[in-house]
Parts: sequence; structure tokens; C-alpha cells
Amino acid sequence: MNVFVLCTGRCGSMTFVRACSHLTNFTSAHESRAGRIGDRRFAYPEDHIEVDNRLSWFLGGLGKAFDGSDVLYVHLQRDPEAVAKSFLKRWDSSFRPSMIRAFGHGLTQRSKDWPEKRRLDVCRHYVDTVTDNIEDFMRGRPGFSVQLETIESDFNGFLDRIGGEGDRDAAMAEWGVRHNASRVTNA
Repeated sequence: MNVFVLCTGRCGSMTFVRACSHLTNFTSAHESRAGRIGDRRFAYPEDHIEVDNRLSWFLGGLGKAFDGSDVLYVHLQRDPEAVAKSFLKRWDSSFRPSMIRAFGHGLTQRSKDWPEKRRLDVCRHYVDTVTDNIEDFMRGRPGFSVQLETIESDFNGFLDRIGGEGDRDAAMAEWGVRHNASRVTNA
């Protein structure tokens, strides 16, 4: 079985993959096929859990590559306002492939800088757009939702759903660690 964790980013995706690293019957990775195009983008090994927020922009290809019954799509979510504010902290990031920069300028086709008072609105629009893409894609497909605010019960439910084997205590302990926390970049 392959598992694809679809999300906006800034919602615990790094922690999700760290928690899954304690499983013995699945491999897991974060953005392991990023930077690849075409069929190579979807060449994931069997029995693998992939966590990649950019997959929400490649759902057509992902759905074609993994259209069988031996797949589970997980929608990892966090309070949308918290996600938007986390992206806002990264607005001026020097990371060239910044997701919020790509969305705020590339996808919305805005060549001028967004005024500071509008940037949170852009981040909210990003969160809404990605969430809508994921929800529409998952309709009629084998899926499971995990909410960061109820992670203990949701992640245990996820592990039960996939028959996750390994050190579940260590996996749950990862949720107590902040991985990849946002820092203010324009201070």
C-alpha cells in the first residue's frame, strides 16, 4: 500500500513523516520526489508514506499513477488561520522555491509586491485553494483525515487504518517535538 499525505504545508507535515519513520512495515519521506517532472515525479516505492504539500498541485498525475485500491490518501489539516499566519511569517523567505511566493506571485500572476496589509489575505487564499483541491481530489478515493488539533486520536486511527507496525510510542512522541517551526524572516 502507498500512502500520500496531502496538505497545505505548515500543518505538521515534517512531524508526520518523523512519526512514520518509527514504522517498520513502511518507508516514509518528505518531498522525496520534489524537483522531478513527468512520470519520475510519481515513481514512489511500494509500501511507502510520502508527505509532500506540493502534491496538491499534481493531483491529476498522482491520481493516474495511483488509481488502484492499494493506496490511501490522507488529508493532514491544521486550523486554517494558524496555517495562514505561519505562511505569513515566511513571506520574505530567501528560499527560492517558497510555496507562498510561488502562489502569491506566480499562480496569482502578480508582478508587484503585495502590500503588507494584504499578505495575510493571500496566505488565507492559498490555504483555501489547496484545501479545496485536496477535498475535491479525495472525493470517491480511499481517504482518511488527520487534524493536528486532535492528533493523538487521529494519528492512532491512521496507524490502525494502514496496519502500522513498529514503535508506536516513539511515533506518538514525535508529535511533542516542533519540527520545521516558522521563524519571522523579516524582523
